[in-house]
Amino acid sequence: MKISSEQTLELDSWGGRTRRQADPAAFEADWLADTTPRTALVDRALLARADKILFIAHLALGDFTYLQSCFAAFARAFPHLDIHLWVDERRRTNRAADWPHLKKYALYDWLAECPHIAKVYNETYSPALYEASLQEAQRQDYPVVVSLAVLDRHKYAGMARKISPRGFVVGQKKRVRPYDLPKHLAYRKLDAFIPAYNAASHPDQHISDIYAEWFTQLFGIAIPPAARYPVLSIPDRWMAYARDQFAAWGFEGAGSKVVFLNAYSKSIERSWPLERVIELIRTMRRDARWRDAGFVVNVVPEDLARARALFAGQDLARTHLFSAEDNFFQLPAVLSLCKLIVSVETAVMHLANAVHVPVIALMRQKNPEWTPIDTRNSTVITVARRDDWVDKIGVDDVMAALARQAT
Repeated sequence: MKISSEQTLELDSWGGRTRRQADPAAFEADWLADTTPRTALVDRALLARADKILFIAHLALGDFTYLQSCFAAFARAFPHLDIHLWVDERRRTNRAADWPHLKKYALYDWLAECPHIAKVYNETYSPALYEASLQEAQRQDYPVVVSLAVLDRHKYAGMARKISPRGFVVGQKKRVRPYDLPKHLAYRKLDAFIPAYNAASHPDQHISDIYAEWFTQLFGIAIPPAARYPVLSIPDRWMAYARDQFAAWGFEGAGSKVVFLNAYSKSIERSWPLERVIELIRTMRRDARWRDAGFVVNVVPEDLARARALFAGQDLARTHLFSAEDNFFQLPAVLSLCKLIVSVETAVMHLANAVHVPVIALMRQKNPEWTPIDTRNSTVITVARRDDWVDKIGVDDVMAALARQAT
């Protein structure tokens, strides 16, 4: 991790890296003498002696939108520790044809710009690369490994222990049936655990509250509600790209009104058909408020060919397809220049809050903790029944929401 002179001064003032190296005993004594009352699963004396920590997670963009504030709080609380992050690719495959897409996962671009993360294990998308990454992690001899995985928790408990046979390993633990011996044995590899969460166990809590609570349980860190909002710093080069793109599309000018539409989610039950997007554009055009608006239709790279063919014969003026093919930051840069975002239940609706653009979010009922955090700038349309898919939400529902916004 590269540290500027300004950052080094900050670390010194916190009792961080430079002072730790100069006088380790005094550093640890002062650390333990801190009178701030905290209880935590990971012992502070262990953290005081450590120089790095590994977090394991199977991260989606939406996860990191809120977890980044937790990592930032951890970095402020423990500035002498290098944060390493294992991003496990659950779509791992032997199919070489899938590797280029998996290798370009947009989250890696974001993590590369994150000042709190010193190292990222991002080559876990093939079995061979996974094994090589595992061996690299084992050579690090991590004193502390924390699994934040919420799927197959028992498998990640075993993986964490495999990476660090002698270290302190903590992760999530789910209740296990008495006869499920393999899971019981897997969880015994943890030195400590935090209980698994679900919507029923955390009623009325946003996912950002749940993540903040994890870090409180793990490390005794208090993250106030205001600090849980997503923050996104977009590099200048990508803001320049977005402005140039808007100019090329004819969207420049103070009076330009641009709507960003996203129908894609990783899961089909949370997606909208592109035909519905076309219907929405035509319907909004009949509304005087949106007659002259421009429309940017988000398309995932792997579906661009089909989308281009579908839109080619539609004769939709001031409508352009968009895909962040080169870098993750193309997406938030374009979002930030829009007046309105309409998105299904995926990362785009959370990024809308991060760039402070009003959003209409189309959601299922099953994960209320994942609603956009900024309620003042977010309108949520939820399906009628718990088992309904997002495609049960119609264009008329979106238009009704727009009408309510106008009153």
